[in-house]
Amino acid sequence: MIVIDYHDKRPIYEQVIERFQMLILNGALEADSQLPSVRSLAVDLSINPNTIQRAYTELERRGLIYSIKGRGNFVSSQKDVVKEQQQLLLEDLKTHLKICKESGIDSLHVLDCFKEIFQEVKS
Repeated sequence: MIVIDYHDKRPIYEQVIERFQMLILNGALEADSQLPSVRSLAVDLSINPNTIQRAYTELERRGLIYSIKGRGNFVSSQKDVVKEQQQLLLEDLKTHLKICKESGIDSLHVLDCFKEIFQEVKS
């Protein structure tokens, strides 16, 4: 479910956040489904439980998950939250596209990259 890339320069908790966010936004994790416990996921990934807790706390802050004391963490069922997160991702994309344009990257090259990424997702 979650794979950590140790060559990635980003902190591990950010990678965990990103992976869960993608699973939630694309519907792979259904609303109200339970996430792995902090300890079990930490053991599976061979990382510190505080790292998982930090990621879960951020996911909860973003409204993607909620916690029930003594029971665990669950995927939020609020569709508005998912739409809001998707909108934020689109805004990030626009920002990066503007940077590409300002850097002299032509639109055909950007479109080729776009097609390549979406073809990877299909396979």
